[in-house]
Amino acid sequence: MSTDRYRTVARVGSAEIEAKRSRFLGHVERVATESDARAVVERIRKQRWDARHHCSAFVLGPAGDVQRSSDDGEPSGTAGAPMLEVLRGRDLSDVVAVVTRYFGGVLLGAGGLVRAYSDAVRAALDEAGEVERRLLRLVDVVADHADAGRLENDLRARDVLIRGVDYAERATLHVAVPDGGLAELAGVLAELTGGTAVTEPAGSAWMDR
Repeated sequence: MSTDRYRTVARVGSAEIEAKRSRFLGHVERVATESDARAVVERIRKQRWDARHHCSAFVLGPAGDVQRSSDDGEPSGTAGAPMLEVLRGRDLSDVVAVVTRYFGGVLLGAGGLVRAYSDAVRAALDEAGEVERRLLRLVDVVADHADAGRLENDLRARDVLIRGVDYAERATLHVAVPDGGLAELAGVLAELTGGTAVTEPAGSAWMDR
């Protein structure tokens, strides 16, 4: 994963698959911290209290450096680790996957379990979709009220992310650009406003793009 961008799920995703009468309910969700991920696991455990297993895996951080998995009573290496491999294979982070198994009475064997748990996570991820998150520089653009509306439209047309607009004595557009995009933004603003717009740095933040 890059230091200034990574991929995660776009929304909550759920899917169900069946293998030899056992039902595997996959669930994926975006999370920001390890405590958030564990809270999702516990929430699903309570919701589906009558199931035998609630196996889980999660990857956290822009570099994906926090990785955990749990077999939750299944034979070692047949559930949590394969689930984690699916997340890693999709190059996703800030995501937790939980697969709930309702036993159907037929043993699947180690290979069957690995396939079922992996397939349940893949199906849930397909349902959730993916989005890129980028570390963007935040900039406040201060402009005259007469220029603000046109400036906002022109910046959006150039795919500049507008986070909001405040109106006081002058208008302030809160924008976000890639780390190397500050000089380009300055040039665009000079072109669009004749140099009357003022830029003020406002930090940085991870945002969906």
